[in-house]
Amino acid sequence: MAGTETDPPGDPETVAKAICLRLLTDRARTRTELAAALHRKGVPAEVAERVLGRFSEVGLIDDAAFAEQWVRSRHNSRGLARRALAAELHRKGVDGEVVGRAVAALDRDSEERRARELVDRKLRTIPSADHRAANRLVGMLARKGYPAGLAYRVVREALSERGVKGLPEEADLD
Repeated sequence: MAGTETDPPGDPETVAKAICLRLLTDRARTRTELAAALHRKGVPAEVAERVLGRFSEVGLIDDAAFAEQWVRSRHNSRGLARRALAAELHRKGVDGEVVGRAVAALDRDSEERRARELVDRKLRTIPSADHRAANRLVGMLARKGYPAGLAYRVVREALSERGVKGLPEEADLD
């Protein structure tokens, strides 16, 4: 097993525990993330599985709790929608069923409210009379995972409130 200066000396299980605890000190991690870290550090697969199993048993690793916290945090801080959050959780190795339950916690109203906040904030920095404003705003929401119909509707309403004709009515794709 390849050790580094930051890995404690000792048997592979002690090293694996120390690696996991150090990583979990920074932030919650998924089982897949920890398994990948142990693999990179050269921890034998059977030792990694044993340590990860024990950490799961005692509640130090909980992908469902991680996913719920991730969804709340990233939706509030970054304004990400369900689709983008699900993609991030899949990349982190969270099971699809767990991802589905976590993103289901975001209802349509909270997603729409957050989209509106993002558009309103962005409109403070770009001139709404700019003929490209609508496209830029819809693009911003799309990159954050918002459905096209919702993005068009929120942008059209926000621009309309400012007296700007931004998107045609037929752009509503809900």
